[in-house]
Amino acid sequence: PGNIARDPAMTRQQALQALETGMGLAAQAAADGVQALGIGEMGIGNTTTTAAVTSVLLDLPPSVTAGRGAGLSDAGLVHKVTVIQRALVQSQPNRKDPLDVLSKVGGLDIAAMTGFYLGAAARNRPVLLDGAISCAAALLAVRLCPNARKAMLASHRPAEPCGQLLLQELGLEPG
Repeated sequence: PGNIARDPAMTRQQALQALETGMGLAAQAAADGVQALGIGEMGIGNTTTTAAVTSVLLDLPPSVTAGRGAGLSDAGLVHKVTVIQRALVQSQPNRKDPLDVLSKVGGLDIAAMTGFYLGAAARNRPVLLDGAISCAAALLAVRLCPNARKAMLASHRPAEPCGQLLLQELGLEPG
């Protein structure tokens, strides 16, 4: 995977492979008899790609979508916004092409989660969104296949600004 400030995050083919991986995981869970699915993440740095994806999909500036993630200082937040702005200028993702957005400013984690949501919906399994990163993947899934929205449930309101914006765009409220 690339550094989004300089290069696309991945090739379109890598994005497709990650989608297929996520879809396969959802299919296996359904085949194993799992009735409700959940997916989340835990990591450092993935709120940057999440904010970048959100900026493109919702046509908002990174200063609105980026948050402190795992506790960035003021200077760290300014740097994060600058990196996202540079990535968007450098790669020019097409907001009307979710796969282009994913491959240029997303991450393999977001791509696999997007596939997981598509796979859950295809197997009529409810799936829980857990955090901002999963919300970005969920919106990408809905942009790829609007019917995927029917399977999604919000577990909570993410602290990251982009997570709240994404839930709003998805029309989901934690219940």
